[in-house]
Amino acid sequence: MNTDAKKILKIVSLSVFLIFIVTYTFFRSKDLIFGVKITGLNVTDGMKVADKIMKITGNARNAVSLTLDDRIISIDQKGNFNETIALLPGYNIISIKAKDEFGNSDQKDYKLMY
Repeated sequence: MNTDAKKILKIVSLSVFLIFIVTYTFFRSKDLIFGVKITGLNVTDGMKVADKIMKITGNARNAVSLTLDDRIISIDQKGNFNETIALLPGYNIISIKAKDEFGNSDQKDYKLMY
């Protein structure tokens, strides 16, 4: 009876340890698994703008390079970006592209009216 309890305790403790390792590995590598993501933009599609100058802010998690209308813009360690653009009268298209170090990419296109 004593040896059965020891075996059960070993199996349970090993199982808990393995579940902990798998969970920890997933949470540490979820950025690699899901890739780059552009979020938190202050721009919406079909937006009407009254000012010629517009400030675009957002976050590109896990991005190594970020372009706004094919122009490289800087991002901080957390992926936040802040850029000012000039709009032309009428219909404008803003394209934001982000790439991570593994080749994954995300692109957002917005149509604005000035």
